[in-house]
This record gives sequence, structure tokens and C-alpha cells, in this order.
Amino acid sequence: MPIRIYGNRLLKTIPGLDTRPTPAIVREAVFNIWQGTIADCRWLDLCTGSGSMGAEALCRGAALVVGIEQWAKACEIIQQNWEQVAQENQKFEVVRGDVVKRLKSLEGQQFDRIYFDPPYASKLYQPVLEAIAQYNLLSADGEMAVEHSPNKWTIAPIPTLEICREKYYGNTALTFYCQANN
Repeated sequence: MPIRIYGNRLLKTIPGLDTRPTPAIVREAVFNIWQGTIADCRWLDLCTGSGSMGAEALCRGAALVVGIEQWAKACEIIQQNWEQVAQENQKFEVVRGDVVKRLKSLEGQQFDRIYFDPPYASKLYQPVLEAIAQYNLLSADGEMAVEHSPNKWTIAPIPTLEICREKYYGNTALTFYCQANN
């Protein structure tokens, strides 16, 4: 079943429950929070799923969107969705593979906005946040949103990242991180 994003655009999704698109209310909330900071930004979308968050970022003027997704079928859908919405002056890349391992390949790049939405029961949260800090992927004035269940959210502190806000939307919670001391 397709989903609608910014500008009433339809995106393809994968049938079944193998991916869980970010709920429309959460997508809207993230882009309202980050309003005015998406145009010309560098966006990193982790555990990309159908690519709806990256597609929204492209629709709102992101200069670059990079998505990391493990499942090959999802990567095909993401590629199609982003091709459909990207303008000629925008760049995007869909990277297939294990998110923790693939983050190392991005070392030396920095992103203004990072969206991380793994399966809630996964054990990816801590290693991904540590890799983002280790490879210095979040720009100095950047912000990262981590989607998770409002229950059982425990992450060990990461010295270079700090929580700058938290939001709750029913069965979805968002924890936002920024560089420590900013």
C-alpha cells in the first residue's frame, strides 16, 4: 500500500510487515521540529525501510540524502522512491548492508540531520550511536532523531552526544541527540 508524503506525493512500500514506515504523525512532527533546516542539508537515513523520511527530506530541499538499508528488496523500492522525488541538483545514495558496518564507510563525511529508525526490538541502538560518535558523522550544529518504543529505552551515555529533546507520539518515541557542548 503506498504512503503519501510532503506535497501529496505517493511512495511505494513493501507489502507485509517486513518494514514499518514511520507513521505520518511522526514524519510530520520531525519535519516541523526541523523546519527551516532541511533545505541544502546533508541527511543520513539509517534503517531506511521504504525511504519515506529521506524522500521527505528530498522534497523539502535536502542537498544530499544517504540511506543505509540491509534488505535488498527495500533498497530497490528506496531507489525508485528517491528517483521519483529528487530534483536534478540533489544527490542521493542508497547503501545496502549492515548499518553498523556501513557507517564506517561514511567516515570523513558529516551530516546535518540523521534519522535512525531500526526495528524496535533490535540491538542496533547502542552500536549505531557509538559508531556515529566514533566516525564523527554528526556535524557540529547537526541533530539526530532516534525513533524507538517509549518502553524499555536505555542507552549508555556516549561522551560526544547529548540528548537535546524527547518527544512521544502514542507507541512511538523520538529521542534527539546533538553534539555535546553545543
